Amino acid sequence: MSQPAVKALFLDLGGVFLTNGWDRNSRQKAAEAFSLDFADMNERHRIIFDAYEAGKMTLVEYVNLLVFHQQRDFTPQQFIDFMYEESAPYQDMIDLVCRLKKKYNLRTVAVNNEGRELNEYRIDKFGLTGWIDIFASSCFVHTRKPDKDIYLSALDLSQVKPEQVIYIDDRKVFTEAAAALGIRGIHHTKFETTKQALAEFGLIETL
Repeated sequence: MSQPAVKALFLDLGGVFLTNGWDRNSRQKAAEAFSLDFADMNERHRIIFDAYEAGKMTLVEYVNLLVFHQQRDFTPQQFIDFMYEESAPYQDMIDLVCRLKKKYNLRTVAVNNEGRELNEYRIDKFGLTGWIDIFASSCFVHTRKPDKDIYLSALDLSQVKPEQVIYIDDRKVFTEAAAALGIRGIHHTKFETTKQALAEFGLIETL
């Protein structure tokens, strides 16, 4: 039996097309750069970050609770600038999806957990609107992966059926959550295996 035709790609961003926006390694670097207690900062992050990613808190509010609950010798903007500078692209993955999008006329939908200001910075900095059609980001739809509502929102916004989608994410549990809705997934670990997996779904660069 042939596979359903692919009409859309659902795309995680951090860890696939960009570095993670604000992961443990970045927080560790920030703690060292600003002479902060990493354990305390990381525990605060664990408690408050979900609200930021879900669009229920601004970046300044998040940073104030994370770091500026006491007097510091640096400013919130200096800390936020450090956060922004942690982002970089994985150009090979971006180029691959751009080529496949053009060849197969695919809709591309970002399905990522990210806070609004970080997300908007990364969208602008790396020109993501040039190849992503829809942003069903957690900060915009106010729900986070693996909540099924984020995937349902992405389906509604892109007007495709679950069986018409391939979803790429570097966290296997998120592809498993989407699979429960009938969305086929690729657990991204490196460029070569993801390219091969896409080809197995019929998205081949050259015939």
